[in-house]
Amino acid sequence: MDSSVVCTETFATDGCLKSGNKKKISRDVESDIEALYKAVPQLAKTFRIIEKIGEGTFSSVYLGEARMPDGRREVFALKHLIPTSHPTRIAAELQCLTVAGGRENVIGVEYCFRKEDQVVIVMPYMEHQAIVDIIGSLSFEEVRLYIYHLLKALRHIHQFGIIHRDIKPNNFLYNRKAKTFALVDFGLAQGTADTQIELLKVVRHKLSAPKAGGFKERRDKAPRRPQTTTTAPTSLPPPPSTAHPPSSSSSSTTTTSSVARKAGIQKTRSVTSTAGASTSRTKHTKDLAGSRKAPRPVFSEKNLNSCDSAATKHETKTPLIKPMKRGELSSSRFPSAQGGPAMVRSQKAQRGGHQPLTCNCFQTDRVCNVCLSRKQQVAPRAGTPGFRAPEVLTKCPNQGTAIDVWSAGVIFLSLLSGRYPFFKASDDMVALAQIMTIRGSRETVRAAKAFGKTVLCSRELPRMDLRVLCEMLRGRRADEVVKPISKTKFVCKAPDHQPQNQACETPPMLPKSQDQTPNASPRHDCLVQDERGWDAVPDEAYDLLDHLLDLNPTSRLTAAQALDHPLFKHL
Repeated sequence: MDSSVVCTETFATDGCLKSGNKKKISRDVESDIEALYKAVPQLAKTFRIIEKIGEGTFSSVYLGEARMPDGRREVFALKHLIPTSHPTRIAAELQCLTVAGGRENVIGVEYCFRKEDQVVIVMPYMEHQAIVDIIGSLSFEEVRLYIYHLLKALRHIHQFGIIHRDIKPNNFLYNRKAKTFALVDFGLAQGTADTQIELLKVVRHKLSAPKAGGFKERRDKAPRRPQTTTTAPTSLPPPPSTAHPPSSSSSSTTTTSSVARKAGIQKTRSVTSTAGASTSRTKHTKDLAGSRKAPRPVFSEKNLNSCDSAATKHETKTPLIKPMKRGELSSSRFPSAQGGPAMVRSQKAQRGGHQPLTCNCFQTDRVCNVCLSRKQQVAPRAGTPGFRAPEVLTKCPNQGTAIDVWSAGVIFLSLLSGRYPFFKASDDMVALAQIMTIRGSRETVRAAKAFGKTVLCSRELPRMDLRVLCEMLRGRRADEVVKPISKTKFVCKAPDHQPQNQACETPPMLPKSQDQTPNASPRHDCLVQDERGWDAVPDEAYDLLDHLLDLNPTSRLTAAQALDHPLFKHL
């Protein structure tokens, strides 16, 4: 691959500036740097971009050098945001860095450059080592220090009502030589109900607003005209001056005082369709006037389950579907707009006089077409797979700062076990099954019930001992097997008895330690001596890990409470 020399000074892995060494970068990176100079010309007057040091889904990070007024040179991290980022999201990230950054292990912001839709955030640069490169050589004391400073950063931002949402080792930088730490990347941050970041309140309001798809969102933002909505897209009406008098067929469908206005609109629509089709569509629109107020399901399907009886009573003369008795509902299905069945509630059920109706697949190992045709649940799920909390995986709408604490617990689990990443799943349900393997099926079901979700498991899984698990994965237990190790899928309710063969998928086992002598007699707690302190991990470490990985967000420790744990007594 072609390469070119772009600077005569660079940084060594220990953070010291090495003069005279030429740093070679790829031609692609050089093209990216040139494109950045063209996108934001102001940068060329201040910074000399040395290289690209990071790249993600929403941004790229470059290393830039600037000559300060006193003549010294200083390096910075230049974060170039992709142009598709929403301006409110960009401004919220800047406000988080400005208000909460610069102290308590949270990165700050120095400058910000913008030209049109191109934004570059300039932050202090900290030399750091990737956890994946050093996890095998970390001592327990380093792990304890790492988690302590991570919790300090979380306590700090949580005091401002900031939910980071993307806590992972790549976003908590660690300089092993200088023992410095920095929490970075607030691009996915959200605010709590009482957040002090004003722009996060705007982001929170947008995320909590009900949405039924991109088309509906754009349609709701446009100014509405009375009684002109339809279920099918139509051509835009011409100016009022071009409207013709209403026809008899259209006026016959109007029963309100605004007869002439509605008829004029109907006549305008007849430009692209016949008069008969326009009248039929208007009748259909009028019948569904009440149901439009309810959220529409996916694929533009009629949501007959969410029809508002009060609105329908005033807007329509004849109900769209004949009311049915309660006994008929379980066996009655009506074709939806996509051809799939949809379940209809009776008027009595709509009034709230009876318990909510359920379909036949409730608490079974199958999903019926009624459930498949319903609108999917919407909840924030931003974050990195493997670090998402159970309430995120189950689409719980009420998510708080506890999701950051869970992510910190997953990092702690990775460091104690020597495995990174610890969880690696293809989707949310597989991720939840992996968590269930570690924390137990009954505990998972109980916690899900606490925040309004139902989790079903094909088999009962016992709760694992975290010390045994971590020491086994580090190869420190010579003769013990961590159970369960068999595999299955979680599709139905767990039985009351515990099976012989346990279920789910556990992370792969490490081989037995090579340091153990072959003549040593096996014991239940046979531990290999380790000069890095892994032979003397206190019980307090696994007790803190157990509390950080609490499945119930309401009882999970906060970052402030975790810092008062006995594990950090002398820090």
